[in-house]
Amino acid sequence: MTRLLLTWVLNAFALFFVMKLVPGIQIDRFGDLLLATVVLGLLNAFLRPLVILLTLPVTLLTLGLFTLVINGLMFYLAAHLVSGFHVAGFGAAFLAALLFSLFSSILNLLFRTKSA
Repeated sequence: MTRLLLTWVLNAFALFFVMKLVPGIQIDRFGDLLLATVVLGLLNAFLRPLVILLTLPVTLLTLGLFTLVINGLMFYLAAHLVSGFHVAGFGAAFLAALLFSLFSSILNLLFRTKSA
């Protein structure tokens, strides 16, 4: 349980850094930041695998690069589901998803939240 909580907090920090770096990403309040982190996590855990499966031919044709587009779509969808989380457009969502993945991976690696 503490590992899950630590991962959530680290992902919230990653989302905060992304908000500060990417123009077009805005989060109104701290509670919206935490909620957006949960929504992103749930979308990536449940909806993303289904979308990847449905778009498998395109993903194979692009040698996996279409997965980056799917990550951007998940980010954009999360912004539509959380009222205090705003994304200006798909370009901002795409860049934010890339940076969020990078920052989240680095923070989780530094704090060793993934089980060995």
